[in-house]
Amino acid sequence: EKVRILFWDVQGIFPKKHHVLAQRIGKLVAEDLFSVQDIQEILTQPENVSKINESIEEKIENYLTDTFPEKYPTLAFFVSDKLKGKVRDTMMTELETMGPDVMNETIENLESSLDIESFIRERVSKFSLERMETLIQGILASEFKFIEFVGAVLGFVIGSIQLLLVLIGT
Repeated sequence: EKVRILFWDVQGIFPKKHHVLAQRIGKLVAEDLFSVQDIQEILTQPENVSKINESIEEKIENYLTDTFPEKYPTLAFFVSDKLKGKVRDTMMTELETMGPDVMNETIENLESSLDIESFIRERVSKFSLERMETLIQGILASEFKFIEFVGAVLGFVIGSIQLLLVLIGT
C-alpha cells in the first residue's frame, strides 16, 4: 500500500513494477522456458502417441458399440461385430497414417494462434499484489535473507569505520 511521508508517496517495489514484472516473466517463459516446439516434442513422444491412439481407438469402439446402434438401430441390425471390428481396424490404420500430418497441422495452427508471452503476461498481470508478493517472496526468500545479512554486515562495518573516524578526529 502507498504510504504518504510529508510530500512523497512511498510504495513497495512490487506494486510499482507489477506490469513490468508480468512482461518480463512472460518474455522469460516464452523465450527460455516453454514454447510450442516443447508442446510438439511432448505430444510426438512415442508413449504419448500411443496413449492418444488408445484413447481414439476406445472412442471409436464406444461409438460402434453404443452410439451407432442408438442412432441407427435399423442399420446396426445388419452390421455384425466382425464388420465393426474391421471398420475399427481400418480407421486405426488410417489414423496411424494420417496422425503425424494431422498432429503437425494442429501444432502449426497452435503456433500461429498461441502467443505464450502474451498469455503469461496477462495471467501474471491479473495476480493481486498480495499474490504477486507472496509468490516472489516464496521464490526469493533465501536470497532476501542473504541480502538482509549482507546489509547488516555492511551497516556494521560502515558504522564502525565512521565511529573510528569520529574518535580519531576528536
